[in-house]
Amino acid sequence: MTVLVDSDILIEVSRGRDAGILAKWTELSESNALILFSPVTAAELWAGARPSEYSKLEALFNTLSCVPADASIGRRAGEYLRRYRKSHSVELGDALIAAGALASGAQLWTRNRKHYPMRELSFYE
Repeated sequence: MTVLVDSDILIEVSRGRDAGILAKWTELSESNALILFSPVTAAELWAGARPSEYSKLEALFNTLSCVPADASIGRRAGEYLRRYRKSHSVELGDALIAAGALASGAQLWTRNRKHYPMRELSFYE
């Protein structure tokens, strides 16, 4: 199994406040799953990090694999923006995350499913 973890989940994991997400994170971490993140997620978390969180964030990202952002992911993200920007308010970051999940054959773990109306996406429960 491969899981791409969205920004909202990694924020909760790094801050350690949501017991349900932490339990699910521990279960996933102890499984044989490949756990991925998007460069978009890295940018979002580093942009909002406090200096006191830098070492914890660095350690967290070091345990995960980053989905490469290449031309095919950019193209698919562009298609998602064209298709869903007006009807579902999909933004560039979410389109790139969705395209990265699909390109990696990953399930997407997010609490913001409304940001991802793409029918071909599968979600991590």
